Amino acid sequence: MRSPENSPRKDSGHRSESESEVTKIEISKLAGALGASALLLTVAGCGASNTGGEPVGGGATEEAAESPWANCTPGAESADITSTAPDADSEITIGTFNGWDESVAVAHLAKAVLEEDGYTVNIEAFDAGPGYVALDAGDIDLLVDSWLPLTHEDYLEQYGDNLEAMGCWYDNAKLTIAVNDDSPAQSIADLAEMGDEYGNRLVGIEPGAGLTRITKEEAIPTYGLEGYEFIESSTPAMLAELKSATDSGENIAVTLWRPHWAYGSFPIRDLEDPEGAMGDAELIYNFGTSGFGEAHPKAAQLMKNLVLDDERLSDLESVMFAEDQYNGEDPDGAVAEWLADNPDFVEEWQTGQLAG
Repeated sequence: MRSPENSPRKDSGHRSESESEVTKIEISKLAGALGASALLLTVAGCGASNTGGEPVGGGATEEAAESPWANCTPGAESADITSTAPDADSEITIGTFNGWDESVAVAHLAKAVLEEDGYTVNIEAFDAGPGYVALDAGDIDLLVDSWLPLTHEDYLEQYGDNLEAMGCWYDNAKLTIAVNDDSPAQSIADLAEMGDEYGNRLVGIEPGAGLTRITKEEAIPTYGLEGYEFIESSTPAMLAELKSATDSGENIAVTLWRPHWAYGSFPIRDLEDPEGAMGDAELIYNFGTSGFGEAHPKAAQLMKNLVLDDERLSDLESVMFAEDQYNGEDPDGAVAEWLADNPDFVEEWQTGQLAG
């Protein structure tokens, strides 16, 4: 497993792009110019880990709040495509982000539905920077996991003029502190008075993660949690502790984020954040390469129709990534099982009814 990738924002406290990542991007630009897509350093297949994407968090800047990407209603551009003929160009390549589980889940979900309609779909995995370079160059057709207005804003500033927005499909990407369902705390503020209930421990993830920084710099001082031992370890270690505690009926508090498959695998809930210390929720968009909508009008409309709420998304991710299910090893098989258990989903998607 790998820790969630942090935002490339230079003015945030998160890890900025490393020199090696920048080098990859420059190589990718050259590859696009030469038509040598192999230089994009992609990895065939899903390339997923059991961590997932992590939003920036820490509150929205005024600039982000004014971003054109800050306001989007999932499924707002929905339309019925059941009587629309498949696109003449039936080959589509979808890009996912390494370690961002929801991108893998959505890409393989789209793959299943498109292939049922006669398309040939390939999926390639990238780190974020090279993914946007590949989309800009036309080496891939779609990216299904653009976090806005904060996490991927630099990429949209650089490449957005050459990309086509295909709607947002999720509106609750955020940093959280979660507890077991039956524990007493309802708000992060409650933890300060309930330390004994949680062993005075807050279980975190990797020390370098943006979630860790926000918890230390914002949540702990805001809510007076200095008396807690904040454990910085790893995402797998946090999930192991979460599983152990919920299996044994013990109280636990962990740092987490949405979307994540843990919400579909463990009896947990988010604590309320009345002071907004963990930051605002973000949107997740689909983007196509320039000209995608004209070349693939039916596929483009399908992506605009996509809407996933927390329950459906965490359930799909849980089937795909939980250790006692597919464990990330067969995304297509996981999607097939999930669709069999949700028989109305495809029809609702194709008829534009997922937006409710």
